[in-house]
Amino acid sequence: MSPREETPMHAELNAGSARRMNFARLASMREAGLIVIILALCIAMTFASPHFLTWGNLRAMMMSFSIEGIVVVGMTILLIVGGIDLSVGSVVCFSMVISGALFLAGIDPWTASLIGIAASALIGAIMGFFVTVIGLSHFITSLAAMVIVRGLCLIITKGTPLSLFSLPDSFKAIGQGSFHNIPYVILIFLVVVIVFDFLLRRATAFRKVFYTGSNQKAAQFSGIKTNQVKFWVTVLCSALAGFAGVIYMARFGAATPTFGAGMELNIIAAAVIGGASLNGGSGTIFGAILGMALLSVVTSSLILLDVSVYWQEMIKGCILLAAVSIDHFLHRKKS
Repeated sequence: MSPREETPMHAELNAGSARRMNFARLASMREAGLIVIILALCIAMTFASPHFLTWGNLRAMMMSFSIEGIVVVGMTILLIVGGIDLSVGSVVCFSMVISGALFLAGIDPWTASLIGIAASALIGAIMGFFVTVIGLSHFITSLAAMVIVRGLCLIITKGTPLSLFSLPDSFKAIGQGSFHNIPYVILIFLVVVIVFDFLLRRATAFRKVFYTGSNQKAAQFSGIKTNQVKFWVTVLCSALAGFAGVIYMARFGAATPTFGAGMELNIIAAAVIGGASLNGGSGTIFGAILGMALLSVVTSSLILLDVSVYWQEMIKGCILLAAVSIDHFLHRKKS
């Protein structure tokens, strides 16, 4: 190939690199802004409620967003590649139901959990097939999967919650135990965040996620198999949702077929608030976790201030709408 033939491709790749640099600077600014907002809310709540800064409330907040935070990691990577998954709440529930049903059938909880995670990853693989081979969008595919998987949960349980209080203490410790007064759930969450944040920033394989999300055509010209990238990121998102489902099962000692309904709202909102673009090509794990932390602080504050649960849902919806509007405006300016 002559230099003249390479020039358009290189120019397109250079433009994509410039956009990523702009988005990186924008992401760092948004993360700093989120930290300021979270700190301001925390300071305000210390005066509004004497219970906000108690260890019990802080522990409850961290526990509530730690398990969802694991799902947010997968959703953020999927958003960066240009996809979205509306089925994560159903997949979390599916992993709980499959693992719980297998345990009640006589399989040890560790093996049952691995099968539950594998089954969740299989759902991601099926969605990835319809996206990359059939050519459907992530939105439509995951919307269908959300309904189908929720139906499977109801079929398996016959609509009745599975009582799993007979789970061994060694397994329940995953969701209920602690190390030096720090819950294992939080430690697991931190490990997942650190590992995937490092991979997303440093690993060559994960850099392809940004290339694919920024400019799929240019990524294909550079030799990246973009369909494979989309497929495996879709599988990863579902697998992490399945992993979160296993932790929920250990924490609550039950598997409810309606669990996780509406969870996708919090997950997507956290990722978008943290800087992940619905157009793909930008986002960070750290930013998404800050988004999750902000939602958790807002929820805790509304509860302590005795705000009606109906208003809480409306306020969360408004926060999501504002985040998406800001993302749309900023993306249009950078285009």
